[in-house]
Amino acid sequence: MQLVINTYGSYLHKDKNCFELKVEGEKKKISTKKVDSILIATGVSLSSDAIELALSNNIEIQFLDDYGQPAGKIWHPKLGSTTAIRRRQLEILKTEEGTTLVKKWMSIKAENYAKHLEELGRRRNEEKEQFVRDLAQEIRAFKVKLKNIHGLIKNIRNKLMSYEGNIGRKYIEGLSFLVPSRYEFEGRSQRPAQDEFNCLLNYGYGVLYSKVEKACILAGLDPYIGILHTDGYNKRSFVFDVIELYRHHISKLVMKLLARKRINISYFDEISGGLTLNEKGKEFFIKKLNKYFDKKVEHKGQNMKRENTIQADMHSIANNLIDE
Repeated sequence: MQLVINTYGSYLHKDKNCFELKVEGEKKKISTKKVDSILIATGVSLSSDAIELALSNNIEIQFLDDYGQPAGKIWHPKLGSTTAIRRRQLEILKTEEGTTLVKKWMSIKAENYAKHLEELGRRRNEEKEQFVRDLAQEIRAFKVKLKNIHGLIKNIRNKLMSYEGNIGRKYIEGLSFLVPSRYEFEGRSQRPAQDEFNCLLNYGYGVLYSKVEKACILAGLDPYIGILHTDGYNKRSFVFDVIELYRHHISKLVMKLLARKRINISYFDEISGGLTLNEKGKEFFIKKLNKYFDKKVEHKGQNMKRENTIQADMHSIANNLIDE
């Protein structure tokens, strides 16, 4: 499980070979065998013994900022696998192999988005269903365009980025059309979000980034060596590339929570220029995220947790790089 600590003033330390968490005067012991990562979303104290215990058990400690974006992490210094994988990441930038990978990932993203819109449309009236079915077909049309584009990634990057942006905009247009009227919004907004939908989406993406980055590291992939996304100072370009495979998970959960009226206005605070999730909202949403990613699903012929599908995919990418 992911141990989430989001109560201000909490204290995490080591007791024998377990974690002990103190929250508002109450103590709780947690076995290291039950924890695969620790997520800290507010002012928390950590003992050096607790940090050492986490590192020795391959448990990542991740810090999130107020927007849910990764602010930093404590992680052991070992490589997830052979450095040959990282060399291959650099090599495929100079061949059409990199282009083929990016096109494959973008096609999967487009299909995930199209399927989600169709699933949502089947629960609506005929007019709404037809509208999102048309959007789904427009999104799938980009899969055809992707098949017909060739060349080195450096020469077609702008075209691919344009396709990716259009796929995302059409998807968001569909979600905006279907979202309950109380939560209507106009497009994407970040730092800060302008509405509850984007506030939840942004925070969910922040948590997702940490999951994808961890999966990359464990698979031996370098989070900073991107293919479609270019290099930048401290820019996790490869994470930006592959996270597109999983963004639909966050929007699926947010749409479900809104449709079932599980989101309370008290979960948000007004800030300069927009909204932010408050402590109560983070606690609620993180629990729902953990439950969602802990659910078992069928993935490539196997039954596994959604969380583990990300790790399986990253290992598959890494292994294919070496095999080729």
